[in-house]
Amino acid sequence: MQSLATTLEASLDPAQNKKAEIALREEQRKANFSLHLLQIAASDEYNPTARLASALYFKNYIRRNWTDEDGNYKLPENEAGAIKRELIGLMIRVPANIQYQLGDAVGVIADSDFWRRWDTLVDDLVSRLTPDNAQTNNGVLQVAHSIFKRWRPLYRSDELFTEINHVLGKFGEPFVQLLGTTDQLIEKNANDKAILSKYMSTMNLMTKLLYDLCVQDLPPIFEDNIQSLTTLLHKYLVYDNSLLHSDSDNEAGLLEFVKSGIFEVLVLYAQKYEDAFGPFVEQFIGSSWNLLTTIGLDTKNDILVSKALQFLTAVTRMSQHARAFNSEDTMSQVIERVVLPNLSLRESDMEMFEDEPIEFIRRDLEGSDSDTRRRAATDFLQQLLAQFQKLVTDVVLRYVNHYLSDYSKNPSANWKSKDTAVYLFSAIAAKGSVTASQGVKSINELVNVLDFFQTNVAKDLVSDSHVEPILKVDAVKYLYVFRSQIMRQQWRDAFPLVVKQLGSSDYVVYTYAAIAVERVLALTDVSKQPVISQADVQPLSAQLLQHLFQLIEMNPDPAKLQENEFLMRCVMRVLIVIRDGVVPVTDTILAHFIKVTQIISANPANPRFYYYHFEALGAFVRFAAPLQPEKLENGLYPVFGSILQNDVQEFVPYVFQLFAALLEANPSGNLTAYYTSLVQPILSQELWASKGNIPALVRLLSSLITRGAAQIAENNQLQSILAIFQCLITTRANEIQGFELLESIVAHFAPTAIDAYFVTVLQLLFTRLQASKTDAFTSRFVRLYHFISARVDSGLGADWFINHANRVQEGIYVQLYLSIILPDTQKLVRPLDRKIAVISLCKTLTHSVAFAEKYKKGWGYTCEALLKLLENPPILASTDDTIVDHDVDDMSFGVGFTQLQTIKRPARDYWPEVTDVKSWVGRQLQDANSRQGGKISTFAKERVSQSPQALQALSMYMSR
Repeated sequence: MQSLATTLEASLDPAQNKKAEIALREEQRKANFSLHLLQIAASDEYNPTARLASALYFKNYIRRNWTDEDGNYKLPENEAGAIKRELIGLMIRVPANIQYQLGDAVGVIADSDFWRRWDTLVDDLVSRLTPDNAQTNNGVLQVAHSIFKRWRPLYRSDELFTEINHVLGKFGEPFVQLLGTTDQLIEKNANDKAILSKYMSTMNLMTKLLYDLCVQDLPPIFEDNIQSLTTLLHKYLVYDNSLLHSDSDNEAGLLEFVKSGIFEVLVLYAQKYEDAFGPFVEQFIGSSWNLLTTIGLDTKNDILVSKALQFLTAVTRMSQHARAFNSEDTMSQVIERVVLPNLSLRESDMEMFEDEPIEFIRRDLEGSDSDTRRRAATDFLQQLLAQFQKLVTDVVLRYVNHYLSDYSKNPSANWKSKDTAVYLFSAIAAKGSVTASQGVKSINELVNVLDFFQTNVAKDLVSDSHVEPILKVDAVKYLYVFRSQIMRQQWRDAFPLVVKQLGSSDYVVYTYAAIAVERVLALTDVSKQPVISQADVQPLSAQLLQHLFQLIEMNPDPAKLQENEFLMRCVMRVLIVIRDGVVPVTDTILAHFIKVTQIISANPANPRFYYYHFEALGAFVRFAAPLQPEKLENGLYPVFGSILQNDVQEFVPYVFQLFAALLEANPSGNLTAYYTSLVQPILSQELWASKGNIPALVRLLSSLITRGAAQIAENNQLQSILAIFQCLITTRANEIQGFELLESIVAHFAPTAIDAYFVTVLQLLFTRLQASKTDAFTSRFVRLYHFISARVDSGLGADWFINHANRVQEGIYVQLYLSIILPDTQKLVRPLDRKIAVISLCKTLTHSVAFAEKYKKGWGYTCEALLKLLENPPILASTDDTIVDHDVDDMSFGVGFTQLQTIKRPARDYWPEVTDVKSWVGRQLQDANSRQGGKISTFAKERVSQSPQALQALSMYMSR
């Protein structure tokens, strides 16, 4: 155990992390590994770092290993049971930082087991609550919050409400009692800081739980006690005790946390439960106003102020409460006493601008600033604007003009006034939020966005000196926010001004410039044409890329180099826009990519940065490799090989995708010796054990098969590939990847090579169809059948499939065809799948001996199915070359496999010559009828006669 604790502690040290991770993977093989982790986290015998590391590892281990996709335990059942029995009691005893990590693990377990497989949990929690032991109660409440907070983002469903009612039936009454008891204990211990702090921690947790329990619907137990509940909430919203004041100007204390939590509950009630909460709103509006007009500008109050503003924003949506603001005098007070103090730059903001520039940018730009004063004040102002557009516009413009006038008197001293003016104007000019693709899409028609820019903002971009960096940032951000309101020709004038800011020595200025350049390059007009074209960018692209890489590589420390993902995203976008325009500077760009990849491989620290890095590298491969394949291969193979050899797990899925893209881009069509040597290593079961590797490995293996099927067959590696297919096809998570791999095998190996294995393949597929089929599985099976049936010219076809199917079980083909293949063919949605089905059914009619001689009724059914598909013939859309990168702010980003969009493989059409399927079907039927002496016409009359409409339609195709 001591050895395990030491290894866990080493896993937190970047210098020892890689070695420790390898050792821990070995430890995982031992029995009761998860319980050993819990013992270390719980025991005072180990130092705090080891205990925290153990709790962290336990959380991630449970996330990976609790259940499979079907909900079955991956751990031994006795080990899973022991975890559930021990975890709650253990959580109550451990320090808060460990409690928090274990709480996340409880949430993972609850996702799977609560409540039906863990129906004793709530009883266990309630039984541990005490009248006055704050430490025990806080542990119980932390566990409860870990479980119940899962309800916050969920959609309403019967199953969800059954779970909530199960909880409320056992937990509701004790919770209400504890709320009252805690209130009394806070009063009783108002002069004892240590004890008071513990009970305020209880109150803090209870406000979080109150939100959890009410997030889906207002429970009767709270609705019946709404008056006493709101009285209690109001009491602690205005509560003060000097013993609880935070000693720091920057860090919020318990008072701030409790009040912030209360405001979150109030926002929820105002938005969802107006009928019940409405009569009590006024007292909270008054208290919020008092708080906002008296509270200081210290950073510790930021979250509380933003929550208070969010409450006023929610209340302002209610017309009966919004009316209170509908006068010029009141609105002026609101702007002056609430909005402006929270919009204006503070010293702490400037300190962050200078000392933590990347954090300043992320908070200000990305939407992660929802709990900042500026964002909350802006939202409040825009909600007032939505209610009283002219009034708010007139009042705010007076303040804007005042601040601009103040700036003009002494620009060097009063630059903050201009910052406030630009921010205020932007807030009332924009309607709605800033979208990722287009910025602000709708504007306030009472203001002129372009005129304000030209008159007041543009000069800060033109001037080379005597302009405060923050004003340059404001100017760039203004263009970024209103980019879709600026016409193409205007952008051609403004774009060089933004690019120019990349040369600034100020971190925030050049980063904002990179952000704006990237977003403008991605901007399209109403006809989906780029606002800034390739021709516009190409002349300055080499210098632009070189400068961006210099900024990225300025600090060679791995963590520091990866800090600024915005620069790398800009590199990606430039490469996407200039396309093969990168070829003349291939050597320079390749050298930069190799250098950056080598540095960040030592310590992958920022998933956003390395995602954009590999997307950019993908764009480079896509557009440069077809003309210079050997140069890119020789340059990238060593660094990619090093990543695989050193098992840099974060990068491995990206590297496999790039290997595939390099192979596919090489116009030679051959499998080089390097790629031939890759086949055996990528068949290793260890690589396929990681879920994140599987889609990338399938892509690479399929690409290898496309070019080297004959060599793979000669090297007796097909059986190993089919073993991988077998593993993939048996799980729901990987079944589609299994079909992708099998389709590549069918498409590129000779029928003689796969003949000996195909009966076994069908046995696996039929077993899944019978025992645990999904809609996705059935759809891909039907596509696979048609893919084989359509490949008559390659030696396959319907008869080949029939022969192998009936070797699995005599007569099974007819059952499959009538109960699955024919009915589910009509459910195919993707045009390419429907096209394959049309070709398959047509070739069955024209080429299948079995259908001609044995399955006579089946011939008629096939004909009717084909005609039904042709009623709505598949039309393949023209290839869309637009590249849309992932939203790195999406909750699911970075979970499992991340597809590189710049090298995403388009769906392959094996029959590109078939464009008009109706005409093609007509020609096929005519040719077959002529070739077979009129047999098709005879079959049609004999076998489709019961459907005159079908017969007539078939005759029309044959007479085209």
